[in-house]
Amino acid sequence: MLHPLLLVAIGGALGSMARYGLSALIVRQVNPVDFPWGTFGVNILGCLLAGIFLVAAEQLPAVNQEARLFIVTGLLGGFTTFSAFGIETLSLIRRGEMLIAFSYASLSVIIGVCAMWLAYSTIKAILS
Repeated sequence: MLHPLLLVAIGGALGSMARYGLSALIVRQVNPVDFPWGTFGVNILGCLLAGIFLVAAEQLPAVNQEARLFIVTGLLGGFTTFSAFGIETLSLIRRGEMLIAFSYASLSVIIGVCAMWLAYSTIKAILS
């Protein structure tokens, strides 16, 4: 059995390489003008794969903690953290916590983009 950190590291490296390769392929095929099709495609595929894995983890006893660490935390985490966001939001919805799910999803996007804008603007102003 591999150490949990090694499982995550290997999965993360493979997921990151897959994200880069697939995103580049999508961009070459679609040739986006104003829409980030590569990232969008990777995020949607990551959520689709996470949904498939969630069913497999529920239905198949062979899916153990090591497989979850490698696939969800490592592979899908390296492929897209959007898949983790999707899993957490779906978990809240499945528990009937709609207000929390909506708040989490909305605030994550809004505050995340605002935090990035704030950091970008601040650092750019300091360096100018």
